[in-house]
Amino acid sequence: MTDLETRATPVANALRRAAPALLGYAAVRALGLLTLALWSAARDKSAYTLLTARWDSLWYTRVAELGYGYEVRLPNGDVHSNLAFFPLLPWLERGIAAVSPLSYADAGFAVSLVASLAAAWGIFAVADHVYGRRAGVCAVLVWAVLPVGVVQSMAYSESLFTALAAWSLYAVLTGRWVLAGTLASLAGLTRPVGLAVVAAVWAAAIASHLRDRAVPASPSSGRDRAATGAPSSERERSAARAAGASAGERAPEPAAASRHRRDGTPSSARSSPHAPQPATGTLAPRPPLLPRVVGMLIAPLGAAGYVLWVGRHTGKGPLGYLDVQAGWRNGFDGGYAFARFVGEKFTSFPSALAGVGLIVGVGLVVWLYVIGVRQRQPLPLLVYAGVVTALALCASSYFGSKPRLLLPAFPLLFPLALALARLRTSRSALVVGGIAVASAVYGAFWLNGSGPP
Repeated sequence: MTDLETRATPVANALRRAAPALLGYAAVRALGLLTLALWSAARDKSAYTLLTARWDSLWYTRVAELGYGYEVRLPNGDVHSNLAFFPLLPWLERGIAAVSPLSYADAGFAVSLVASLAAAWGIFAVADHVYGRRAGVCAVLVWAVLPVGVVQSMAYSESLFTALAAWSLYAVLTGRWVLAGTLASLAGLTRPVGLAVVAAVWAAAIASHLRDRAVPASPSSGRDRAATGAPSSERERSAARAAGASAGERAPEPAAASRHRRDGTPSSARSSPHAPQPATGTLAPRPPLLPRVVGMLIAPLGAAGYVLWVGRHTGKGPLGYLDVQAGWRNGFDGGYAFARFVGEKFTSFPSALAGVGLIVGVGLVVWLYVIGVRQRQPLPLLVYAGVVTALALCASSYFGSKPRLLLPAFPLLFPLALALARLRTSRSALVVGGIAVASAVYGAFWLNGSGPP
């Protein structure tokens, strides 16, 4: 076997394992795009234009075509500058357009389609690593059928960012620190919320180092138990009992819970009757510190580099990017403006229903996060989802965009995926199919109406 074949085999095996999730995801997205095309045609609109040449898509293509420096001055004095948009997506659009007959908008659409599949694969990889294959498939399907899932197929940066974030988190969970930091840096070049990926890498690396220092020289078998903790072993036994009591694939694969530490570092070795067993008392080597340090140093370079460049470009120093965002009336106020926006909905009866819906939606997001904590999700997933959620809900503007801004927070969906995985296959298929149809109809209605700003 050649070196190329040796390297390709793990990727091919991983792709085969993820195939059901990717095929299901592609089917849901195809249904959404078909519904959008039919709805748009009935309204004498172009579905492709809605996906590639409206709202933020236009800003990205302008950056790709003209570079930075374009701005719009509004009558009220606000200044909308394209410096607010991070550069990785327009860089890709420009590069693809330079070597192909595609326009910048076409290139953005192509990037979105490929990145959405990469994101689905990354989400599967993370959920499969933590909970097992069935839960991984369900996590991808739940992400696909979100009401705002049509954004995954738009020439926006959400799919690209989610792909980079998901694979960075998977690299953390499997102990590939340099790769995790590199992907986090690229995520930081994609959206401001790249801070969440950086925070996850740093938190996992620090927690992993502290754990290693706390247990510097345990026997190898003891380190395996410490890697997951006693509660994880109990979860494994409980999951095994649940799997034994159910028929077929009604529960997630039971052994998956023991694949990681809560700080994201993989366990040093899993028990296997065919694996060589170390002698009792053998000391396991401490994982090297350098890869973690390098990963931590690389992770913030993308976001920090762009923000510092904007400050230099505007002549306003390190805080120049905040001034750019202020021109869009966007900032971080801890959720005060959003709370006031929700409160104003209760001034009349029709809008009060919308206010109730907003409160229920926020409550659901918080509840899912709490469930994730109670289910002992790995630390990097909790940090990442928490920062994405906080930045989305506590931004001071663009309240209608908050569901879209929460789209990358896929670990919030893991409790729903686990619940779906416990159903019989026929029942889960029926649930996913029904929600997929509703999501496709809503997405077509949304883009032909107000759409995502």
